[in-house]
Amino acid sequence: MLPLPSKLKIKKTMTLSILLWAPGLPEILVILVAVVFLFGGKKIPELMRGLGTGIREFNDAKDKVKSEINEGMKKPSNPAVNKTKEHSTEEAE
Repeated sequence: MLPLPSKLKIKKTMTLSILLWAPGLPEILVILVAVVFLFGGKKIPELMRGLGTGIREFNDAKDKVKSEINEGMKKPSNPAVNKTKEHSTEEAE
């Protein structure tokens, strides 16, 4: 039977493979130069403002959905189920 690799060895291998594909400083600089070349210096602040607004709206929507889920978990979801529970407790007494 073949020996199975340990979890630690798998984690080290995964971390190493992720780090090998992560962009380094030269790649980031090339991307930044390409963005400046494509959009120009005047458009970049507008793009960043739009990006910030989009991220803010996304986070607001995410928080709203999360609060609605939490409120829904607090409230009874099916009134018919609650009536049957009340009815069964009355019969037991």
